[in-house]
Amino acid sequence: MKIKGITAAFFSPTGNCEKIAKCFANAFAETGECNINICDFTLPEGRKSVLELGKDDYLLMVLPAYAGRIPNKILPWVQEGFRGNETEATAIVSFGNRNPDSTLGEMKRELTRNGFNLISAGAVVSEHAFTSALAGGRPDGKDMEAIRKFARMTYEETGKGKCVDLKSREVVEDYYVPKRSDGKPALFLKAKPVKDDAKCNNCGLCAGVCPMGSISVENTEKCTGICIKCHGCIRKCPKGARFFDNEDLISHREMLINNFAKPCENEFYI
Repeated sequence: MKIKGITAAFFSPTGNCEKIAKCFANAFAETGECNINICDFTLPEGRKSVLELGKDDYLLMVLPAYAGRIPNKILPWVQEGFRGNETEATAIVSFGNRNPDSTLGEMKRELTRNGFNLISAGAVVSEHAFTSALAGGRPDGKDMEAIRKFARMTYEETGKGKCVDLKSREVVEDYYVPKRSDGKPALFLKAKPVKDDAKCNNCGLCAGVCPMGSISVENTEKCTGICIKCHGCIRKCPKGARFFDNEDLISHREMLINNFAKPCENEFYI
């Protein structure tokens, strides 16, 4: 059975997951001479209609690891927004040089429940949303070539009825508990980004990139809804006008830099 097309679905507040998804999808489509469909569900409007795929379709899903799991505010959409019919799939997690932990196992579990057959999976090191001191500039050229190779290998395994073995990554454990630099739990769940009025020109871009729709275009001073600490508004502000001033979040970032700066390797399962 020839695959009709690959759907590249991703949640990508800072752009890394989108970069990975398009790299894989392009190499996969070139190898199989099939079509590409982009499903970007980063913003609220991208999470309104259910995507249904058939046996001759292919799904690629790329998600960031948040505390070693699927972002908890995005998990309901992963559970409800995708429906397969014995549709083959690949799951990739983007992680910020600490550990992908249980993200791949959780993605496999949810996609399997929704009618997908996971034949390959990967964990790709990407620049941490909190700081460029962790995996700065990644995925880089070497990473992208590895993703392309992985995509071509994956295509060659389609149609064989395989199900990927994630080994130790199969186990879905509790969310990672962030630590301060002193080892105590870092309590920044309610932290929200603040604005430097001297730098802000009220362009409203921050409101447009918030995946939770929590920043008002009319008043960007306040983040009135949920903040998932994705740092999208911070990374994409052209003036560098947004930042976090929460002491626990800052201390956690310091702990990450002190303990997880050594470059990690990508993981591929097929």
